[in-house]
Amino acid sequence: MSEQSLTKDTGLIHIYCGDGKGKTTTGMGLCARAAGYGLRVLIYQFMKDNSTSERKVLNLSDHITIVDGLPQERFSFQMTPDEKTERKSYYENQLRAVAKKAADENYDLLFLDEIIYTIRAGLLDEALLLQFLENKPEHLEVILTGQGPSEALIEKADYVSEIRKIRHPFDQGIRARGGIES
Repeated sequence: MSEQSLTKDTGLIHIYCGDGKGKTTTGMGLCARAAGYGLRVLIYQFMKDNSTSERKVLNLSDHITIVDGLPQERFSFQMTPDEKTERKSYYENQLRAVAKKAADENYDLLFLDEIIYTIRAGLLDEALLLQFLENKPEHLEVILTGQGPSEALIEKADYVSEIRKIRHPFDQGIRARGGIES
């Protein structure tokens, strides 16, 4: 972080990463907190369809806008090389569009859920994200989530919190439960 003086008008960058459950939940909680305070929030979820449960309640807030992604999504390891090429183009265009919307419509907080995973899966060029972060509106707070952020992203962030898995029911064969994991 540069040695600029931080004020209430300075938008900071958050990273929630690690192999534990709760990265998206943490980001969504911060979105709810910001909206409750009256801040305008913009959310985009990479690598997820439009059916996550938290969207239902957050959509009730007049202060939160959730940009829809694809109606169906697959894990990157299930995609063919052609599908990966298509998806990379799609996600890079989505990042550009969401970043433009955040700037043009003067949002206070932008949550880019699973963007770090999307980069690691080769479905988004990290340079595009770094360029956005370098040139984002000064007041815009940004949340990034996903496993394995690069050193460049860590260096750019003001907050980096790692959520580490010690135990998870999935390891015992328990599938994701509605309202808890999905």
